[in-house]
Amino acid sequence: MPGGVNSPVRAFGAVGRNPLFIEKAKGSKIYDVDGNEYIDYVCSWGPGILGHAHDEVIEEVMKAVSDGLTFGAPTKKEVILTELVSELMPSMEMVRLVSSGTEAVMSAIRTARGYTGRDKIIKFKGCYHGHSDGLLVKAGSAALTTAVPDSAGVPRSYTENTLIAYYNDKDSVRELFEMNKGQIAAIIVEPVAANMGVVLPQEGFLEFLREITLENDALLIFDEVITGFRLGLDGAQGYYHITPDLTTLGKIIGGGMPIGAYGGKKEIMQMVSPVGPVYQAGTLSGNPVATAAGIKTLDILKNNPLFYQELDKKAKRIVAAITERAKLMDKEIKVNQIGSLICSFFTKENVVDYQSAVSSDTKEYAKYFNEMLEKGIYLAPAQFEAMFVSVAHSDQDIRKTCEAILSTTIDK
Repeated sequence: MPGGVNSPVRAFGAVGRNPLFIEKAKGSKIYDVDGNEYIDYVCSWGPGILGHAHDEVIEEVMKAVSDGLTFGAPTKKEVILTELVSELMPSMEMVRLVSSGTEAVMSAIRTARGYTGRDKIIKFKGCYHGHSDGLLVKAGSAALTTAVPDSAGVPRSYTENTLIAYYNDKDSVRELFEMNKGQIAAIIVEPVAANMGVVLPQEGFLEFLREITLENDALLIFDEVITGFRLGLDGAQGYYHITPDLTTLGKIIGGGMPIGAYGGKKEIMQMVSPVGPVYQAGTLSGNPVATAAGIKTLDILKNNPLFYQELDKKAKRIVAAITERAKLMDKEIKVNQIGSLICSFFTKENVVDYQSAVSSDTKEYAKYFNEMLEKGIYLAPAQFEAMFVSVAHSDQDIRKTCEAILSTTIDK
């Protein structure tokens, strides 16, 4: 395996140590192959909102497994899950299940291009939408240029229709529309950016994106792979009261099993094959085991709406501990938090965009990560990732976490 891992962030390169190899997990805890126990705040990068190996979810998975792993044919569970997603996220009038968040985003963009008959899309620097060729891009040498590939192996021609704007910067979006009149199919955005650390939309920013896309006959795509069913039953779009044209979701709708989905207005989604001319297919799409886990996970969340208030309270206790420790040590740390998502930045700047996010001292974060790990707290092994709180984190877990934070030296 390249680097000994199957996904780059697992290599622990950003925190200067060898990765943990995990043997099992239960509830709020994760256990490595050496038998060490950690309170887990990675939660498989988000989907573990109920905690690991939730008994009811596991029961449904075992039932599904006994009936077969994959059929490559329609199942009742696909229908139940997509109806549940549409019920909880009303903007998703029609839904197509896929196998990952990357696949969902790739397909949503293809659908937007097919629907509008346009090729160009706008994405934001610092927002991550999976590793499909057209989205692995960064800004060019000029402030607002056609994007250039951010990965070897991606031809420049694959990214020439991807335009880069700046998160929370309305003017950068306006300028791109002015420079590309009648050519932009869609804007894709993480409504709450969670891949440059957690960066919240400033007041009016998401509303502006909705307005400018309507004015220019372009679509608005919300990438809710992180925020979907994390910020609430109706995701960030419900939290901020913005209705996108298309939405992408990831593994949380499968309780952590490999799955994704994209959906939106019926008139747009009817562009997708076999009804329309936009082709997308997958043998494992709507996998019966993943859909079984997803139905039970979403059903539990639906029947326990107060979970989200509890998650927010837990997260705020952790934020208070970080803030108190920074004050005691006269250390500049900014903490962004929304619901169960948290990120600590070792910077004196308020983190509101990509530029302020990358001002964070990543070496200080690495020291903090390693000290917390030694205290039995498993955080994201990279500065620009979120910390996830789950329903399974007990009062004792939160208290132990806060005590660990308050005892860190942070700047040693």
